[in-house]
Amino acid sequence: MLLVRSYLFAALFYLWSVFWVLLISPLMLGPRIWMVRSWRVWSQGVMLLLRVVCDIRVEFRGQRYMPKARALIAPKHQCMFDVFAQFAVLPDSCFVTKKELMWIPFFGWYAQKGGMISVDRAGAATALRKMVADAKERFADERQVVIFPEGHRGEPGLPGDYKPGIAALYRELDVPVHPVATNAGVHWPAHGLRRWPGTIVYEYLEPIPAGLKRAEFMRILQERIETASTALLPL
Repeated sequence: MLLVRSYLFAALFYLWSVFWVLLISPLMLGPRIWMVRSWRVWSQGVMLLLRVVCDIRVEFRGQRYMPKARALIAPKHQCMFDVFAQFAVLPDSCFVTKKELMWIPFFGWYAQKGGMISVDRAGAATALRKMVADAKERFADERQVVIFPEGHRGEPGLPGDYKPGIAALYRELDVPVHPVATNAGVHWPAHGLRRWPGTIVYEYLEPIPAGLKRAEFMRILQERIETASTALLPL
């Protein structure tokens, strides 16, 4: 039964996504914010499918720490859903993503329209400078810049390899960082189609203040995210 429900969800997820992609195509001619806000409806549709088909609920904790204006957000990354979920709660989010994703038809077009930040992972220092410059532009519009500090999806319970991108943004933007813990990978694994019943939790943690030394900032960031994410795992 679990496998049947998982495959049914996968089919409905792609049908819903294709339908939504075609439905919002006229928004390419409108203001950027219309495109970004349309993703909230799509994300809520995905969460409805998860609940009805897979018996998976999505819970957002720490809402007192959830930013409403410009902010730098650093979530734990365990699965594809980590991106979708934030669209449902952040008013004007902007994700840092790898450049290759911008080449995907429709996805890339909509991401560019929505003002996402693309990064050339092979670009080293040049790529970091461009990312910082782009983030400063997004901050001028009071947006929430979201970057996964590990840079890729990891397995639940395993500490991630935190990349220098988050440190560069933290230093140059000179703002607090909002860490986000999750157990999403337990219910929506990074690989495969099986979806496991339960509750996916995204927990916004106390922001890390601006102005810390790089090493101290990275230590606190990793400690907070990993400790809180581990606490969300089943016993």
